[in-house]
Amino acid sequence: MGSRKLTAQTERTIRIVLADDHPVVRIGVRNMLTAEDGFEVIGEAADGDEAITATLELAPDILLLDVQMPRLPGLEAMRAIMNGQPTCKILLLTSTITPQQIIEALHIGARGIVLKDALAGHLQTAIRTVYAGDYWIGGKRVVNLVSALHDLMQQAAVPQRKTYGLTPRELEVVGCIVEGCSNRDIAKQFSLSEETVKRHLSNIFDKTGVSTRLELALFAIAHQLVAPS
Repeated sequence: MGSRKLTAQTERTIRIVLADDHPVVRIGVRNMLTAEDGFEVIGEAADGDEAITATLELAPDILLLDVQMPRLPGLEAMRAIMNGQPTCKILLLTSTITPQQIIEALHIGARGIVLKDALAGHLQTAIRTVYAGDYWIGGKRVVNLVSALHDLMQQAAVPQRKTYGLTPRELEVVGCIVEGCSNRDIAKQFSLSEETVKRHLSNIFDKTGVSTRLELALFAIAHQLVAPS
């Protein structure tokens, strides 16, 4: 089923912007992509500011973005791009990255991470996977992002926990959202009305600055509001 999904999604050429400060890396990646049908590099950038401009002007399907960029780091460039071109899917290129940095990148909006020493083996598959709507983490396709983040949290160093002003009950509700519970499930678990659960969620959204249940789950994991299971 997964292979059929990827095949269907790659019937048209995937338009790519490539952002890396090393010309040799850009040449190598471009050659890798143009050697195979289905990819077109429509623009390049040598720093974070250029990456933002090229992505917003060219509206590619995929942005390949180096994490360590001059003038503006990759993650900061990604924040700006996500505010202006949310339909673009971003795949980070990096030599090394920690689990905590992966979590932060995914929370900002990255769809995957490819290590530079694995480009030859993974790049085309990673691009197709991300283009098809899934994630690419740890050298493999990921469908369940929340589950993958739980796994990453078990590898990451635990920072000092912040609660963002959430009450103990609101933190319990957050934990239920991460586990995929419905409002009805939460109401039953804590002997509350569904209306009360909705009020808790409204307060939680206000305090954390998110607007959907998925965003809340990702925020909760990235900011250690729940312990990894």
